[in-house]
This record gives sequence, structure tokens and C-alpha cells, in this order.
Amino acid sequence: MPELPEAEAARQRIEDGALHRTITDIRLGEVRHMDMPSKPDRDRLIGTQFTRTHRHGKYIFVGSVDGPWLHIHLGMAGSVRVMTAGQAEAKYIRFTIVFEGNHRLHFRDPRKFGHVELVEDVEAFITAKGLGPDALTIGDNAFARAVGGTRGAVKSALLSQKKLAGIGNLWADETLYRTGIDPETRACDLPTGKVTDMHRASRDILQAVVDTGADYSKLPGDWLIHHRAAGDDCTRCDGTITKKTVGGRTSYFCPDHQSAF
Repeated sequence: MPELPEAEAARQRIEDGALHRTITDIRLGEVRHMDMPSKPDRDRLIGTQFTRTHRHGKYIFVGSVDGPWLHIHLGMAGSVRVMTAGQAEAKYIRFTIVFEGNHRLHFRDPRKFGHVELVEDVEAFITAKGLGPDALTIGDNAFARAVGGTRGAVKSALLSQKKLAGIGNLWADETLYRTGIDPETRACDLPTGKVTDMHRASRDILQAVVDTGADYSKLPGDWLIHHRAAGDDCTRCDGTITKKTVGGRTSYFCPDHQSAF
């Protein structure tokens, strides 16, 4: 499932290829059971240009100073592509913005769990969704308040988009693997230093994935992402990777070096 790094990679593709181009058309593919802008909303964008982008957690926005903004949510398997004139279109294109010169911004979604909508005010949208601070930019004190004081499992705290926005199952497990914390540990039982370590690890992990353009094959071989199978060897000690369910989510961890506090 796309997480913050995939959303940031998509935002960057839009930033690099879809700004300051006049919109000439907006087309829908096969979008049954998908939320897409109505024709009146689509018509509002014709003749305008996008001039800026924004990302908060897993949410992507593209718009202009005087609005409106387009919000793209990748869902389970969505992606964003910017195509130049003459490039062939891929399958499963659900939403296309056509710019002058036949440049196109495609939203591709094979599983149809994503959606696109018009948003008048990004900050109001984030507030209405109840999203916490962005996981890549949250400060130490805010992280400690949001996650460190939680009485529930630390894995669940990391996944709560109301506490901090953008961390999903993969990078929550990676963070706990790197910092030696059992995913079922109550966050409020962690020493202050461990909470700080967890914040720095999560930020470093997310930034490293962002720097690869969310290409997991470019990540170091000793990361858990390459060993997410019960029975695989731990890369941080002589232990073995185990899986269990925490807060309804499958968690991969090493019980030998990930401790409960």
C-alpha cells in the first residue's frame, strides 16, 4: 500500500512535470465505484494552471494561489504519471488532465481504491480529516506528545494518522526493528531516550525511502523490508524474524533484539 514516500514521489513528479501548463481537457476512464470530481468541478479547472503542490502524510494536493486544489489519494495501488506528447498510455488510467501541447497528468489505479476530488482549502481539509502532523516534518516534542504518551501498543500509535500522518505498516515495522522495540510495547512505558530514537529512526527511514523515489530495490540489504517473512534471518542479531498481529495489523519483528519495556 502506498505510504508517505510514494505520495512524496508522486508529488515530486507533479511538481517536475505538471505545473505552469494550461489545462485544456479532463478525461475520466472507467471509474465505476470510484469518487471523482463532477463535471462542473472538472470544468472549473479548464483554462487554469497548477502552480504549486503540497503533501501531508499520504495526501497529495496540486493547485494554485487562488484555488481550487486537486486532492489525489493513491488508495491501495494508485500512482501518478506525467506523460509528454506521443507517449503511449498505460492500462487502468482513471483520471487524466490534458495540458497544452498534449502533456498529460494520469492517475492510474488498477484496484480502484483511490480517489480524486476538488478541495477549496488544504489546511481546512487536513483539519476536517483530523490528521496529525506530517511524519517527515514533526518535531521531537510534538512526536513525544503524540506517540510517547500513548497507553496502547507503540505499533498502533505509529500507525494512527490522527497522531502523525504518513507512516504505514512497512515503515512502522522498520522503525521498531531499527530501534529494538517490541511492537506490542505500550508507548507510555518507553524510556524518553527510546522515544527520541524512534522519532529519529522514523524520520531517517522515511527520508531515505523518499530519496530513492520510493524504489525499495535501492534500499540497503539489511533493512527489514527485504526480510519480511517469518523464519527469515534477522540482520541485526542472530535471531529469527517472527510475525504477529498487533492492533489488527500483521507485524514482522525479531523477538531476540526487539524488547518489551
